[in-house]
Amino acid sequence: MQVSIELTLTPLQNDFEAHIIRFIKRLRDSKFTILENPLSTQVFGAYDEVMPFLTEEIKTAFGDMDHVLVYMKMVKSNRSDYEPHF
Repeated sequence: MQVSIELTLTPLQNDFEAHIIRFIKRLRDSKFTILENPLSTQVFGAYDEVMPFLTEEIKTAFGDMDHVLVYMKMVKSNRSDYEPHF
């Protein structure tokens, strides 16, 4: 089963930028399709492969910071090739 996941990492501390960059770079180094925009990062791939990967990466990010939020939205399908039709 393919999924599309949108993530927003929000460190609640002054040195937030370095933490966000480190998180995105780890996502980029994965085997998954990654798309970025100024507000979020999208991860696309097989559910059974993406979820364990994200669990570990989020755990690592949480371990690096005292206060942090992760917002996640998920849809069942790979939408990495989406183009507006209007």
